[in-house]
Amino acid sequence: MSCTSRKIDLLRRQIPRFDCVPGCHDCCGPVTASSEEMSRLPRKTRAEQDAALADYNCVHLGPNGCQVYDQRPLICRLFGTTPRLPCPHGRGPEQPIEAHVERQVHQLIASTRQVLV
Repeated sequence: MSCTSRKIDLLRRQIPRFDCVPGCHDCCGPVTASSEEMSRLPRKTRAEQDAALADYNCVHLGPNGCQVYDQRPLICRLFGTTPRLPCPHGRGPEQPIEAHVERQVHQLIASTRQVLV
């Protein structure tokens, strides 16, 4: 397991979880993810990617929500956990993400090659 992979796993465990509004996918637009995170996701065809981008959606958004929820990128996990990326419905965890963890996530994102999901 690479150093980046270990960092991703450590940060994932520190990002608080909460229940989204059922059926809402407002945060499921195209995002970037590290190459390491992308390697954990199923590959999509160029046609699938183009169709998702044309609708400003993530290629992994299906009719019932995120199809890769357990492996979703760090940026997706941040939505709703910090005032910088608020849930449009006001949802969030009882305790927001700790500031130092959010900084670490952003540092990892800034230090890794990012690709469009």
